[in-house]
Amino acid sequence: MNFLDAAILGALQGITEFLPISSSGHLILAEKFLNLEVESLKTFDVMLNLGTLLAVFIYFWKDVKGMIIALWKFIMRKLPANDPSAKLIVYLILGTIPAVIFGLFGDTIDSYFRNAKSVTILMIVVACVFIIAELFYKKVKVKKQEVSTWKQALIIGFAQSLALIPGISRSGSTIVAGLFQGIERENVAKFSFLLSIPAVCGALTLTGIKILKSGSVDVEIAQLFIGFLTSFIFGILSVAFLMKFLKKHSLNVFAGYRIIFAILLFTYFL
Repeated sequence: MNFLDAAILGALQGITEFLPISSSGHLILAEKFLNLEVESLKTFDVMLNLGTLLAVFIYFWKDVKGMIIALWKFIMRKLPANDPSAKLIVYLILGTIPAVIFGLFGDTIDSYFRNAKSVTILMIVVACVFIIAELFYKKVKVKKQEVSTWKQALIIGFAQSLALIPGISRSGSTIVAGLFQGIERENVAKFSFLLSIPAVCGALTLTGIKILKSGSVDVEIAQLFIGFLTSFIFGILSVAFLMKFLKKHSLNVFAGYRIIFAILLFTYFL
């Protein structure tokens, strides 16, 4: 891997991690194009995910700060009843439970689904689900402002766990789960990104432990930094873009993109 490869993969991670177009599907394409085995670059993968995680922290700092303050007040036993940040913490914990359970089978899921054929099929299937969800959402007369019940949080959490399957987008699956419940797009997207924090932190911790046990670093420090920096920059740009985009537009654009991308995968790699 050279510096350009590191920058390309970092940018790709930053963009596809947040847009509902499947980061795993694009990484498979990148592996083929750059002649790299991304799955073997565990340390580099950790740095890319740290970059996108930092992007979420910074963009949603107001919400993150509110949760930190709520936790401190809880410890000091000064947390007021019905604190919105405390309620958000509870919903995020509930939404994370399915990902923790299904995450135990992550390696098995990868062994079955991390291939171009599977990703191609799922890219099309999920695109169809996007279209169906948008049609359903249009028929909902009264839109819900935000995630406001434990059932909604749990359903969105189950949707997030499906993103363990390559070809299914974390943001896409969670936003669709919100649309089927009549929750406004930008609000469920915000919850989706905040929900990614504990999930990504948990995954990074497990991967970090494996790296420490192996005692090997697979990429040079300079390349790690480039990957981290580009994933952070493109990550925060893609979050900002999607949050603004969803205020006035549907997921149908991304559905069309997924179908085109699936055709590309089929044409060149199948």
